[in-house]
Amino acid sequence: MTRFSSLLAATALAATVFAGAAQAEYPERTITMVVPFAAGGPTDTVARLVAESMSKDLGQQVIVENVGGAGGTLGAGRVASAEADGYTVLLHHIGMATSATLYRKLAYDTLNAFDYVGLVTEVPMTIVARKDLEPTDLKGLVDYAKANKDTVTVANAGIGAASHLCGMLFMSAIETPLVTVPYKGTGPAMTDLLGGQVDIMCDQTTNTTKQIQGGTIKAFAVTSPARLDIFPDLPTAVEGGLPGFEVGIWHGVYTPKGTPPEAIAKLEGALQKALKDENVAARFAELGTKPSSEADATPAALKAKLEGEIARWKPIIEKAGQYAD
Repeated sequence: MTRFSSLLAATALAATVFAGAAQAEYPERTITMVVPFAAGGPTDTVARLVAESMSKDLGQQVIVENVGGAGGTLGAGRVASAEADGYTVLLHHIGMATSATLYRKLAYDTLNAFDYVGLVTEVPMTIVARKDLEPTDLKGLVDYAKANKDTVTVANAGIGAASHLCGMLFMSAIETPLVTVPYKGTGPAMTDLLGGQVDIMCDQTTNTTKQIQGGTIKAFAVTSPARLDIFPDLPTAVEGGLPGFEVGIWHGVYTPKGTPPEAIAKLEGALQKALKDENVAARFAELGTKPSSEADATPAALKAKLEGEIARWKPIIEKAGQYAD
């Protein structure tokens, strides 16, 4: 009996050691980072920079998979229903919060279907227009839009997209409904703005910086609290005459609910290292943004941000009466 008991104890110890080793080995294979928007868009750009850097720390490749459609809810829904093993993650933007109101029949519970890894960045928006539009400053643009509200067109990349949200906020701020023109993605919307087929667009610096610098579109303001280093002569929307008009398109990383804490901790650590990567910081700066701080690149900070943003956007969306279903 003594030998048998010793054998059982040894077996249990071996199993414990093996389990611990198995946990320590995460990740053992490729991790898929789902981006719920088309390739080449601003959120995709952020994701690919972060995924490449996270791969180095994790010792496994983090590949980006674009699952676009329905304002980002298809990709988010796919991650919500994926196996909670740490091998499927979601990088989503502010649409994670607004979809909770925009979609009245959402297939998942936004706050409770995911675990949280951390914030990635908060990208400022720019209010831009076709290069030959008459106004020369934001006040002039507002006056022009109000005087021509039945014909002025505002492009966006589809309901729930960052450009849609910012455009909706712009119309709310100037208390004037304009003609909205939704597209299937940021690329087509920007193409028509460049071609002069639409008048105005409100979109992330990750998508507008090159065009502004090249003079192919006209920029009126940034939506950040302060002017950007990349555009020192471009006033903020508040400076331009829109009090309280501040909006940033924040991005965060999520996993399916029930993901092992060890996996989340590894992902959090890799994310924080990626955000300190000099190459990532430099590329973000070129796009008019910067990495989130270490304090923000945490599960608690992301969860608090999501909860606060759902509460902020709910009355704005309800007042506009623009729903996606």
